[in-house]
Amino acid sequence: MSVLDNWEKWKDFLGDRLDQAEEEGMTDKVVSDVAYQVGEYLSENVEPQNEQERVLRDLWNVADEKEQHAIAHMMVKLVHRKHAEA
Repeated sequence: MSVLDNWEKWKDFLGDRLDQAEEEGMTDKVVSDVAYQVGEYLSENVEPQNEQERVLRDLWNVADEKEQHAIAHMMVKLVHRKHAEA
């Protein structure tokens, strides 16, 4: 089973990667920029595996670049908050 198959597993996976990035000293801006690049890659190359990913892809595809950066930043905040609570 891929981490993309389940929304909660996907968020956990992203949270783990976020923790690693912070431990390596990456700034919030760098993390958000990487999240933007990941979002761009996923939108262009990976078929959504669940309803939440479909919504994110649809939002990503109608957003301009500034809005896409905002979406990426919000995903970082979402998984950071969820991971911090765990």
